[in-house]
Amino acid sequence: MSTPRRAAVLGSPIAHSLSPVLHRAAYAELGLAHWSYDRFEVDEAGLPRFFAELDASWAGLSLTMPLKRAVIPLLDEISDTAAAVEAVNTVVFREDGRRLGDNTDIPGMIAALRERGIEKVDSAAVLGAGATASSALAALSRLCTGPVTAYVRSSARADEMRQWGERLGVDVRIADWARADRAFDAPLVVATTPAGTTDALAGAVPDRPGTLFDVLYEPWPTALAAAWSAHGGAVVGGLDLLVHQAALQVEQMTGRATAPLAVMRAAGEHALAAH
Repeated sequence: MSTPRRAAVLGSPIAHSLSPVLHRAAYAELGLAHWSYDRFEVDEAGLPRFFAELDASWAGLSLTMPLKRAVIPLLDEISDTAAAVEAVNTVVFREDGRRLGDNTDIPGMIAALRERGIEKVDSAAVLGAGATASSALAALSRLCTGPVTAYVRSSARADEMRQWGERLGVDVRIADWARADRAFDAPLVVATTPAGTTDALAGAVPDRPGTLFDVLYEPWPTALAAAWSAHGGAVVGGLDLLVHQAALQVEQMTGRATAPLAVMRAAGEHALAAH
């Protein structure tokens, strides 16, 4: 009989997370009946204690907000990708006891765009300037050959995006949120804002838009994504990102070369439809 192996997603709030649905679907498809994947409500203060109580059955963890930066001091090593944005969303526990941190959001974004045929663009726009925006800039550093315009609401956010641009080697240009409709002239627009933030922009979608990457997956489609599709533009959604980053986590935690992407996406779509 195979030794039980455990994994889970941690965060606060966590009840809404689709990660258990995706990872469990992967385990079932891969025949990993001895693997389990759960969710735990854990905040920054409770994270060290959670780590202290883990035993050898644990293979890995997925981390969401507000733990992506708080976990770093608890790890033995983090990947260059995670270090670039100071954010870890994946922890793998090695047999020798070492705790390794990685960030699959960035390669997940790249994979989701490449799945839709987006390999390179000569410019891009980012709506918003939060934590997801820094990951978007990291992804764009590998996809965009020209400037990235960030549409932000405050001078503090503008400074943060400039700093991330310098750190990641991206030519970041700042524009005021009041002019966010101008973002739609770019061949690739990445919306990183909370639900409802871009709804007022839906009426400004041009007749022939490029590609929209909206990182939300619920509610879906967003008003902006729906308008974009109605005008014939390509749309990459938050579920695409979630599935790709989760597939990379499954591969790292289980050691399997390829995660069942289609099965994981179908499970996510079913869960969202049921919800």
